[in-house]
Amino acid sequence: MLDVQFNSNNVNSNIENSSHEFFQIIKNFDKRNIKEVEPTTKSINKGIFDGDLSIISDELVILIFKKFNQGKNKKLIKKSVLYYLDNKKIILQEIYTYLLNNQINSNSIYLLGYFNYYGIGTDFDKKKAIELYKKASELENKLAQLNLTEIYLYATNVKSDENLAFKLSKKLAEKEYASGINNLGWCYENEIGIEINEPKAFELYQKAADLGNSNGISNLGWCYKYGIGTHTDALKAFELFQKATNLGNTYGMSNLGNCYYNGIGTNVNEKKAFELYLKAANSENDYAQHHVAKMYENGDVTKKDMKQAIYWYKKSAEQGFQPAQDKLDELSKEN
Repeated sequence: MLDVQFNSNNVNSNIENSSHEFFQIIKNFDKRNIKEVEPTTKSINKGIFDGDLSIISDELVILIFKKFNQGKNKKLIKKSVLYYLDNKKIILQEIYTYLLNNQINSNSIYLLGYFNYYGIGTDFDKKKAIELYKKASELENKLAQLNLTEIYLYATNVKSDENLAFKLSKKLAEKEYASGINNLGWCYENEIGIEINEPKAFELYQKAADLGNSNGISNLGWCYKYGIGTHTDALKAFELFQKATNLGNTYGMSNLGNCYYNGIGTNVNEKKAFELYLKAANSENDYAQHHVAKMYENGDVTKKDMKQAIYWYKKSAEQGFQPAQDKLDELSKEN
């Protein structure tokens, strides 16, 4: 298997090309009138014109798409959105109101879904968000397709549609979108909508990694760690997890923590492992939260602290990580 070295210049070029192509899709979209999701009041800030908010909406979609394609953490993407809006001095309820009143294309439909999913300018409403993602996806909005795919592949407490997840992943991968390629690899590795094909999964992770997608880099490390579609190589796995961590990927952080904890591709360093697990846990990584909880429970590296242990078990369980919920049930019975 050809080992392609990560090249940041190529990454930037690929991402910029994808973003440009996506912007053209937005610009060329037939702006047919689509029924509003629900009526509401007019814009709050009279100094902001609809045209301004339309441009801001397009720029937000490009921003979100670019970061998704890089494999950025969802929490960090939301922070980037909030920072962008704050920098533009946009009131959150104001742009949410605009989106409610201007469901004129797939872009605005998607953004309204995104705001509902992450509680921006409104309460969290994931059910409504998914409905809007589906609507925008049917209008061939690539970002909506990507978000919908990742919900079906990775989200908990959501009824999955594996066949649709595979279909959309394949469609996005054919467009050379790095996140779509990575998700398609996940489908092949985990038999989601298609038979297991580990060599194919490895090939797709490699391609996503070459495009600079941090999830692809981390998943490629996972393949080398466990010999999925390739030979086992602890040193290579460690290097890839380190690279993903440097890009801010929480899966990379968690896996790198595991390497330090167990001496995989490096010397055992439990203190370093705890630091990495804690950093990933604070960025909502459920596995890392569970491991931090165990370390607090056992007094492993850190001082034993059951209050902290229960806190992190709950955080992990809230995200649907079953071992954390099992542990909480066990602790509840003991008390």
